[in-house]
Amino acid sequence: MSRRCRKYSKKISRAKTKYDLQSIASTIQSELDRRNITYDEALTLGNFIQNRADQLPGNSIVYAVSDRDAYRRTLEIYLRDALLTRTEQLLLWEERRRLGITDEEHDRLLAQLLEIWKSQGKSITIQRFEKAGGSSNA
Repeated sequence: MSRRCRKYSKKISRAKTKYDLQSIASTIQSELDRRNITYDEALTLGNFIQNRADQLPGNSIVYAVSDRDAYRRTLEIYLRDALLTRTEQLLLWEERRRLGITDEEHDRLLAQLLEIWKSQGKSITIQRFEKAGGSSNA
Protein backbone atom coordinates (compact mmCIF):
# COMPACT_ATOMS: atom_id res chain seq x y z
CA MET A 1 0.00 0.00 0.00
CA SER A 2 1.33 3.44 -0.88
CA ARG A 3 2.32 6.04 1.70
CA ARG A 4 -0.71 8.11 0.70
CA CYS A 5 -3.01 5.16 1.44
CA ARG A 6 -1.36 4.52 4.81
CA LYS A 7 -2.06 8.19 5.64
CA TYR A 8 -5.76 7.67 4.82
CA SER A 9 -5.84 4.47 6.88
CA LYS A 10 -4.69 6.43 9.92
CA LYS A 11 -7.32 9.13 9.30
CA ILE A 12 -10.02 6.46 8.98
CA SER A 13 -8.95 4.84 12.26
CA ARG A 14 -9.10 8.19 14.06
CA ALA A 15 -12.46 9.29 12.59
CA LYS A 16 -14.99 10.03 15.32
CA THR A 17 -18.14 10.48 13.21
CA LYS A 18 -19.71 9.13 10.04
CA TYR A 19 -19.52 12.66 8.66
CA ASP A 20 -15.71 12.50 9.09
CA LEU A 21 -15.67 9.17 7.26
CA GLN A 22 -17.80 10.58 4.43
CA SER A 23 -15.37 13.45 4.06
CA ILE A 24 -12.43 11.03 3.85
CA ALA A 25 -14.36 8.88 1.35
CA SER A 26 -14.98 11.93 -0.85
CA THR A 27 -11.28 12.81 -0.77
CA ILE A 28 -10.36 9.23 -1.70
CA GLN A 29 -12.82 9.37 -4.61
CA SER A 30 -11.13 12.58 -5.80
CA GLU A 31 -7.73 10.93 -5.52
CA LEU A 32 -9.03 8.01 -7.56
CA ASP A 33 -10.54 10.33 -10.18
CA ARG A 34 -7.18 12.10 -10.51
CA ARG A 35 -5.47 8.70 -10.68
CA ASN A 36 -3.32 9.45 -7.66
CA ILE A 37 -4.37 6.09 -6.20
CA THR A 38 -5.43 2.86 -7.87
CA TYR A 39 -8.95 1.45 -7.85
CA ASP A 40 -7.75 -1.46 -5.70
CA GLU A 41 -6.31 0.98 -3.15
CA ALA A 42 -9.55 2.99 -3.15
CA LEU A 43 -11.56 -0.22 -2.73
CA THR A 44 -9.40 -1.37 0.19
CA LEU A 45 -9.72 2.03 1.87
CA GLY A 46 -13.47 2.13 1.16
CA ASN A 47 -13.98 -1.27 2.77
CA PHE A 48 -11.96 -0.04 5.76
CA ILE A 49 -14.21 3.05 5.91
CA GLN A 50 -17.33 0.85 5.92
CA ASN A 51 -15.93 -1.30 8.73
CA ARG A 52 -15.10 1.82 10.76
CA ALA A 53 -18.59 3.23 10.08
CA ASP A 54 -20.09 0.10 11.67
CA GLN A 55 -18.26 0.99 14.89
CA LEU A 56 -19.68 4.51 15.07
CA PRO A 57 -23.15 5.53 16.29
CA GLY A 58 -25.87 6.60 13.90
CA ASN A 59 -27.91 5.07 11.15
CA SER A 60 -26.65 7.12 8.20
CA ILE A 61 -25.12 5.55 5.11
CA VAL A 62 -21.48 6.31 4.30
CA TYR A 63 -20.91 6.36 0.54
CA ALA A 64 -17.43 5.15 -0.42
CA VAL A 65 -15.83 3.06 -3.15
CA SER A 66 -16.37 -0.30 -1.46
CA ASP A 67 -17.94 -3.71 -1.84
CA ARG A 68 -20.81 -2.56 0.37
CA ASP A 69 -21.45 0.48 -1.82
CA ALA A 70 -21.49 -1.72 -4.92
CA TYR A 71 -24.03 -3.92 -3.16
CA ARG A 72 -26.07 -0.87 -2.08
CA ARG A 73 -26.32 0.28 -5.70
CA THR A 74 -27.53 -3.17 -6.76
CA LEU A 75 -30.07 -3.21 -3.93
CA GLU A 76 -31.33 0.25 -4.93
CA ILE A 77 -31.84 -0.97 -8.51
CA TYR A 78 -33.97 -3.88 -7.28
CA LEU A 79 -35.97 -1.56 -4.99
CA ARG A 80 -36.59 1.05 -7.69
CA ASP A 81 -39.90 -0.53 -8.77
CA ALA A 82 -41.07 -0.59 -5.10
CA LEU A 83 -41.13 -4.42 -5.09
CA LEU A 84 -38.40 -6.79 -3.94
CA THR A 85 -39.33 -10.20 -5.34
CA ARG A 86 -38.16 -13.60 -4.14
CA THR A 87 -36.12 -13.94 -7.35
CA GLU A 88 -34.42 -10.61 -6.71
CA GLN A 89 -33.69 -11.69 -3.15
CA LEU A 90 -31.99 -14.84 -4.46
CA LEU A 91 -29.90 -12.73 -6.85
CA LEU A 92 -29.01 -10.39 -3.99
CA TRP A 93 -27.98 -13.36 -1.86
CA GLU A 94 -25.60 -14.46 -4.62
CA GLU A 95 -24.22 -10.92 -4.89
CA ARG A 96 -23.70 -10.81 -1.11
CA ARG A 97 -21.84 -14.09 -1.26
CA ARG A 98 -19.63 -12.82 -4.09
CA LEU A 99 -18.85 -9.51 -2.34
CA GLY A 100 -18.55 -10.89 1.19
CA ILE A 101 -21.54 -8.93 2.51
CA THR A 102 -22.99 -10.53 5.65
CA ASP A 103 -26.71 -11.01 6.26
CA GLU A 104 -26.42 -8.47 9.10
CA GLU A 105 -24.86 -5.89 6.75
CA HIS A 106 -27.62 -6.56 4.21
CA ASP A 107 -30.35 -6.22 6.86
CA ARG A 108 -28.85 -2.96 8.18
CA LEU A 109 -28.45 -1.50 4.69
CA LEU A 110 -31.96 -2.53 3.66
CA ALA A 111 -33.39 -0.95 6.83
CA GLN A 112 -31.45 2.27 6.16
CA LEU A 113 -32.69 2.45 2.56
CA LEU A 114 -36.28 1.69 3.57
CA GLU A 115 -36.10 4.44 6.21
CA ILE A 116 -34.83 6.93 3.62
CA TRP A 117 -37.51 5.97 1.11
CA LYS A 118 -40.26 6.01 3.76
CA SER A 119 -39.23 9.57 4.72
CA GLN A 120 -39.74 10.45 1.04
CA GLY A 121 -43.28 9.04 1.13
CA LYS A 122 -42.41 5.86 -0.80
CA SER A 123 -43.40 2.36 0.25
CA ILE A 124 -41.67 -0.87 -0.71
CA THR A 125 -43.20 -4.35 -0.82
CA ILE A 126 -40.83 -7.17 0.06
CA GLN A 127 -41.96 -10.70 -0.73
CA ARG A 128 -41.10 -12.97 2.17
CA PHE A 129 -40.42 -16.68 2.33
CA GLU A 130 -42.11 -18.86 4.89
CA LYS A 131 -40.70 -22.16 6.12
CA ALA A 132 -43.69 -24.04 4.67
CA GLY A 133 -42.73 -22.82 1.20
CA GLY A 134 -45.44 -20.16 0.90
CA SER A 135 -44.92 -16.45 0.75
CA SER A 136 -46.38 -13.34 2.19
CA ASN A 137 -45.90 -9.67 1.48
CA ALA A 138 -44.52 -7.20 4.01
